[in-house]
Amino acid sequence: MANKNNIVIVFDFDKTIIDVDSDNWVVDELGFTDLFDQLLPTMPLNSLMVRMMKELHDHCKTIEEIKQVLTRIPIHPRVITAIKSAHALGCELRIVSDANTFFIETFLEHLKIREYFSEINTNPGLVDEQGRLIISPYHDFTKSSHGCSLCPPNMCKGLIIERIQASFTKEESKMKMIYLGDGAGDYCPSLRLKAEDYMMPRKNFPVWDLIIQNPTLVKATVRDWTNGEGMERILMGIINEIISSSDEEEEKEKMLSSGDCKISVEIVHEPLVPLALQVPLNLVK
Repeated sequence: MANKNNIVIVFDFDKTIIDVDSDNWVVDELGFTDLFDQLLPTMPLNSLMVRMMKELHDHCKTIEEIKQVLTRIPIHPRVITAIKSAHALGCELRIVSDANTFFIETFLEHLKIREYFSEINTNPGLVDEQGRLIISPYHDFTKSSHGCSLCPPNMCKGLIIERIQASFTKEESKMKMIYLGDGAGDYCPSLRLKAEDYMMPRKNFPVWDLIIQNPTLVKATVRDWTNGEGMERILMGIINEIISSSDEEEEKEKMLSSGDCKISVEIVHEPLVPLALQVPLNLVK
């Protein structure tokens, strides 16, 4: 995907793009809240969702029913506007989420905004031959650890951000990243952002609480938001700020590199003063 303005925007999905947690939403809507709450303390969330998908299938809940539930997930309309506007301005949009590909892509395709995202980093979610949704961990923690104590065992978002940063070419060395998130899992990537980047934590959510405990640990500029309307306003403000700053830098570079660069000298004209007439001495009395 072409990036016209050297801006990469990374969105979390749950409670950032959408207003709810997609795992909880599906479980609640299909009537399995009690079992979910009972098992939650006993295993990692990713493992729990693998178990819950098996339970749904065993109780004859179909993939089509899951899709219908996903299409009803609430989203603030200004979030959709923000996504479309950012894309129209030439930003590259990506998703880094601990949900799964089936949930995210079903929802985005329903709203016809899947095409705006160049990459979705999340747990794989595939439908098997029996019609059961199989969710796998992004990082297979049964084989090895990703080595980050801040993140859940199946995904370190910070490592994903580092991989994205490392993918920038020399021509893209001035690339700036804007990261939007809400959960504790979004704290690790906020620590990997650079001074020229922006972190947009959702105010009064876990990642915001973690950041304000020691704000100096985050090198990026922090701009918080509370709802879809605030997200759009702040995100558009940051994008315009970056574009304006970039345009000014390009103009300066052109002037400095131009062979026709000339030094401008300001000529100040003294005010005209009447000349003093010299009077011959013999006429002086």
